[in-house]
Amino acid sequence: MTDFALVLGQSFNGLSVASILLLAALGLALSFGLMRVINMAHGELLMLGGYLAYLAYQIVPGPAFLLLGLPLAFLGAAALGAVLEVTIIRRLYGRPLDTLLATWGVGLVLQQAARNIFGATGVEVTAPSWLSGALVVQTGALQGLSISLVRLFIIALAALVLVGMVLLLYRTKLGLHIRAVNQNREMAAALGVNTRTIDMFVFALGAGLAGLAGAAFAMLLPVTPTVGQSYIVRAFMVVILGGVGSLLGTSLSAALVGSFTVVAETFMQVSFALVLLLAFVVAFLQFRPRGLVSMRSRTLDET
Repeated sequence: MTDFALVLGQSFNGLSVASILLLAALGLALSFGLMRVINMAHGELLMLGGYLAYLAYQIVPGPAFLLLGLPLAFLGAAALGAVLEVTIIRRLYGRPLDTLLATWGVGLVLQQAARNIFGATGVEVTAPSWLSGALVVQTGALQGLSISLVRLFIIALAALVLVGMVLLLYRTKLGLHIRAVNQNREMAAALGVNTRTIDMFVFALGAGLAGLAGAAFAMLLPVTPTVGQSYIVRAFMVVILGGVGSLLGTSLSAALVGSFTVVAETFMQVSFALVLLLAFVVAFLQFRPRGLVSMRSRTLDET
């Protein structure tokens, strides 16, 4: 394998990791940017999506697994997110510390429930046969380059979700209401927007995207009760680095964090790579406190 092919292969792997981070971070960007809710159970929603994909794989183990697994992971996590918003989050608006502690407790409950149901060891999901191979370059400057089809599928999935989010937010009436609540909640409510319904929808949508990220993750690595903890820290970093509430910033920072993670973990231990990533984010925020792409709104200015 040539050096250029090695670098390109690592960049591709970083992009696939960034795709999972993007799916996980989009939900955080929405809920944190709109409602200022720090959801510490977001990682467990990703875990739930992975386990739902595993259940779908047990029911439909063949090539049609994705037709059931991806929608089930999204809808299952979104339903749980809606229940959490109605029963817990809605009662704690304006109390960020209480919300943080409550969602952290919910996360612990979900972890223990996963251990009781599926066991402490990881469960595996095998990608369909048409995604099990890889594109390998045999000759030329890229000789030895191998592009995994399942990673390519995850990148395409993240791109489709991102396009769908842009269309939802900027081409629909519902998206107009979401942006109105984000910019000025009181004025949006005065103009007839049901802010409680918007809050529930956004929180459920973010949870569903986390579940989708879990389903994508399940095709790469085993799903364990603590898998969400390994992604939640990076997902928060992506949101903060990109700029709270910014889709463009979240996308750019996901690519940056994903590539940085893969390259760093190639040359050093995982724990030290995470420390180095945290140091980079902290140093960057000293120069751009609002992140890569800053969003101006009354909601953000008042916090």
